[in-house]
Amino acid sequence: VTMDIELQVIGAALRSIADEMGAALVRSAFSANIKERRDCSTALFDARGRMIAQAEHIPVHLGAMPDAVAAVRSRDPGPDDVFVLNDPYTGGTHLPDVTLVTRTIVGYAVTRAHHADVGGIEPGSLPAGSTRLDEEGVVIPPTLLDEHVLEELVSRMRNPAERRGDLRAQLAAHRLAERRLVELCQRRGRSRVERAMDELHGYSERRVRAAIAALPDGRFEAADALEDADGRELEIRVAVTVAGEEVELDFAGTALQHEGNLNCPLAVTRSACYFVVRCVTDPDVPASGGAFVPVHVSAPAGSLLNARPPAAVAAGNVETSSRIVDAVFAAFGRAIPVPAQGQGTMNNLT
Repeated sequence: VTMDIELQVIGAALRSIADEMGAALVRSAFSANIKERRDCSTALFDARGRMIAQAEHIPVHLGAMPDAVAAVRSRDPGPDDVFVLNDPYTGGTHLPDVTLVTRTIVGYAVTRAHHADVGGIEPGSLPAGSTRLDEEGVVIPPTLLDEHVLEELVSRMRNPAERRGDLRAQLAAHRLAERRLVELCQRRGRSRVERAMDELHGYSERRVRAAIAALPDGRFEAADALEDADGRELEIRVAVTVAGEEVELDFAGTALQHEGNLNCPLAVTRSACYFVVRCVTDPDVPASGGAFVPVHVSAPAGSLLNARPPAAVAAGNVETSSRIVDAVFAAFGRAIPVPAQGQGTMNNLT
C-alpha cells in the first residue's frame, strides 16, 4: 500500500511539473498563438526516451513528441545541451511547431510551441498553395541551440524579436523543469523517482490493454475523403483490427501523397489515431507513452498519411489530421458506440 501511495504522489508531482512547464511557457510567451491560443505542449520523458507525463494541451502533438526525442537521443546530447527542431520528417508536425529538447536529471524535457511565423513564402508560414516543405518556412533538423544559432534562425523569420521571445519562453520552461525534477529527486530519491516513472509507463499500458480487451475482436473498415483545391477527392481508407489486448490501424488504400500541402508525416497520423483510441478505450488514462504501446499504426510510404520529403505538410497537420479522426471513429463505430464525428476540419482560413 505504501508503494502504491508513493507512486501516486510521484506521478502527481511529475504531471504537475509538466503542467507548470506549460503555465510558464504560456505566461512568458510573446505571441498570441502561445499566450492566448495556447497552441503548445510540454512533456517529461524518461532516460529511455519514453513519454511519462504530458500536460493536457494539443492532442496532435501526442504521437510526434516521442519521435522528436528519439531524433535528439540519436545525437547523444550532453547534460547542458538544448536541441531545436521543427522538421516534420524527424519528429515535427508542421514547421510553425518548434520543439526544444533538453536533458534532465532523470531523462528529458520537451516543449513544443506554434510560432506565429517561421519564414516561408507567406506570413504565418501556412501558405495555402505550398507544394514543397521549404516554401512553408525554415526547416530545422535536430540542431544544437546556442545564442548564435538562435539569432541565425530568427533572422530568417518575420518579427524576429517576437520569435526570440517565444523561444526564450520555451527555454524558461525547460529551466523550470530541471529545477523541479532536482527538487523532486532530493525529496524522494532519484532511484525511487526513476522506478516510479517506469511503473507509471507500465500502468498506462495495462489500463489501455484492459480497455482494448473489452472491445469486440474483429476487423472494421471505413473511408472518408478530402477535397483538394481543384475539387479532386483524396481518399482516406482505414482498417481497424482489434485482437485481444492490441489494436492495429492500417491505412492501406489511402491516396498517394498530394502535390499540395494536405500531406501528413506518419507522426501526425499516429497522433490522430492515438487520440481516437484514447477516446474509445480509457479517456482518463494518464497521458504517457505506455498508453500507446498496444496501438500500432501503419500507412504506405509515399501516401497522403505517410508522405516523403520534401512534400509540403501545412494543411496535413490541421485539416487532414481532423479527417483521419473522423475516419477512425467511423471504423470503430462498426463495433461499438462512438462519439459523434466532428466537422473533419479545423476551419482554417488563409
